[in-house]
Amino acid sequence: MSTNLDNRPLLGVVGPCASGKTTLVANLKKVGIEARHIAQEHSYVAEMWRKITNPRILVFLDVSYPVTLARRHLDWTQSDLDEQQHRLRHARRNADLYIQTDTLTPEEVFQRVLEFLQDPGSLPG
Repeated sequence: MSTNLDNRPLLGVVGPCASGKTTLVANLKKVGIEARHIAQEHSYVAEMWRKITNPRILVFLDVSYPVTLARRHLDWTQSDLDEQQHRLRHARRNADLYIQTDTLTPEEVFQRVLEFLQDPGSLPG
């Protein structure tokens, strides 16, 4: 089966809750970059990110449990985050760019993605 890469969104963003996915996608769209938030963390299907979106570039945003609680009023436990991390393992292994967001502002995350996109050597073939 052949895939037409021109029909795929440029960039998909995955990660656990409160990692910054929605904010990053909004910032990318503001500058005209096609990006999509993929809610892989809620699916038991390991390759759901690929089945739903199959982006040309996959960005994985990560976050620690204490930071999730500081960012959002989540009613969850460390084991809930661990379960999301388990569900995201395939996406993490296949990500083109991994960013641990704990100590970064949304602008810094955005800038790291822009830098990655501007480096032709880092982009997938």
